[in-house]
Amino acid sequence: MGRMKLAVVFCMSACLLAGVLAIQPRPVVAADGGRPPAATAATVHIPIQQTTLKNGLKVIFSEDHTAPTYSIVVEYNVGSRNERPGRTGFAHLFEHMMFQGSENVGKGEMNMLVTNNGGGMNGTTDKDRTVYYETLPSNQLDLGLFMESDRMRALAITQPNLDNQRNAVQEERRLRVDNQPYGKTFEKIDEVAYDNPAYKHSVIGSMADLNAASLEDVIGFFKTYYAPNNAILILVGDFNHDEALAKITKSFGDIPRGPAPPAVDMTEPAQTGERTATIEDPLARLTRLDIAYKVVPGNTPDWYALDVLGDILMSGQSSRLFQEFVKDKQIATGVGGGPGQDRGPALFGIGAGLRPGKDPAELEKGILADIEKVKTDGVTQAELEKTIIRDRVNHYSGIQGTLGRGFAIGEAAVNFNDPELINKVDDIYAKVTPADVKRVAQKYLTDNNRTVIITVPKPAAPAAGNQ
Repeated sequence: MGRMKLAVVFCMSACLLAGVLAIQPRPVVAADGGRPPAATAATVHIPIQQTTLKNGLKVIFSEDHTAPTYSIVVEYNVGSRNERPGRTGFAHLFEHMMFQGSENVGKGEMNMLVTNNGGGMNGTTDKDRTVYYETLPSNQLDLGLFMESDRMRALAITQPNLDNQRNAVQEERRLRVDNQPYGKTFEKIDEVAYDNPAYKHSVIGSMADLNAASLEDVIGFFKTYYAPNNAILILVGDFNHDEALAKITKSFGDIPRGPAPPAVDMTEPAQTGERTATIEDPLARLTRLDIAYKVVPGNTPDWYALDVLGDILMSGQSSRLFQEFVKDKQIATGVGGGPGQDRGPALFGIGAGLRPGKDPAELEKGILADIEKVKTDGVTQAELEKTIIRDRVNHYSGIQGTLGRGFAIGEAAVNFNDPELINKVDDIYAKVTPADVKRVAQKYLTDNNRTVIITVPKPAAPAAGNQ
């Protein structure tokens, strides 16, 4: 999750981005404040321009003429946190509705037009936002803008479309949650760890709530959250800024703004004791252990230190927990986790699958002992530098393409109101010190702030003939 780099790999990234991104040498300062090494690191600067139309639509441009393509990312400031009790899963259901046609684009026509022009498209919903995107050749800029503006302006909201997509989402729930090993585990973690309803329920929602959704609900949701003043349009790739702005103004400028959506209370009361639950999963073949701690929202100083801590503990085969419990003691089949990058209070998660016959209590005891070691002894400078280097490679690899860059800019813009964050994270991570990592472990990874979920295979029912 971090944002540092290896020199050789970064050179590859920089070369691919050259010509559109300004690359400037920057001294690498030791994380402990000591003397910087002799070498310097190149800093990639992503060009960003911003404007807001009269109807409130925020527009962010990032020109890149490396290849004749562009990506358009439209971020709506609505996710499952905005849902009310009895209508969970509604934000995700509505995402599906957005692909059912609009006033001037027939059902299924949007996908056909994008595919026939050599592009790709999709959408996604999470706790905090809903995203729609297309990547197309640069000579098809008008097409992407027209399709996105048409469904923002006049979505085809009909009972048949609602019934069809309700069934599609319910089938998706069966596939990804109800009939998936450990599918219920991840719902249970949020359900037990959180008190505030905003993050307590799953994004995909419950079958009962999906059945209860009415056409009036869908129309109201569209009017409340799918207005231009509740959206951000990010355009990345091969275009001319002035020409693109004129086209966007023509396509989106006359869409009426809507009332400000209701604010969401994200307050999470302090936890006062460990919470535990055990799940029997008929689809699981191995026991799984999950440990979660409530921590701070993303893009806060403590979050970056927690992210580094998560990588030191769990990222890669050289991480502490992998080395001890997967490689050396062979208790676990794998381990992973870290802090969620949420707008509200996030969870610092640790998840591990157990080898057959191993005791989850033994693994839990060992993991908690390693956390206590961080609290007392901290982490080493070498661990910190390794983590920041590897994570910076991942960051630049993720933003080489126009779509990856659009996602990164959009997430920072809608969640944290800072699209320039993509250009700041290197310096933010470089300021994290071993003392910071030790401090956040002491502050957040405490007994009273812990939730433990154990998932065990449910014994198969005996065959009828053997009863």
